[in-house]
Amino acid sequence: MTFSTDNDGFLLNLADWNADVAQSIASNEGIELSNAHWEVLHALREFHAKYDLSPAMRPLTRHLKESLGPEKSTSIYLLKLFPGSPAKIAAKIAGLPRPENCL
Repeated sequence: MTFSTDNDGFLLNLADWNADVAQSIASNEGIELSNAHWEVLHALREFHAKYDLSPAMRPLTRHLKESLGPEKSTSIYLLKLFPGSPAKIAAKIAGLPRPENCL
């Protein structure tokens, strides 16, 4: 498995993403991926495919509310899955570019 990242761990070539790459990036973030993580990651990739951008937190929670339901779209839920900066860390693991407005 070969893939390149920038200094912050984001994939340089989005086409390099697959489940093994996601597991590797998640491991570097100290996250063990569960089914709940994968639901969010797939929803994120769908969002990116549709809008050609990685969502910041508000658009992410709005999209997750529509695609996964209200119980899986709260900031608290996402913080439990992706501690620190959920939109940024989830995008990184999903193989997407850094969301705008995420530090």
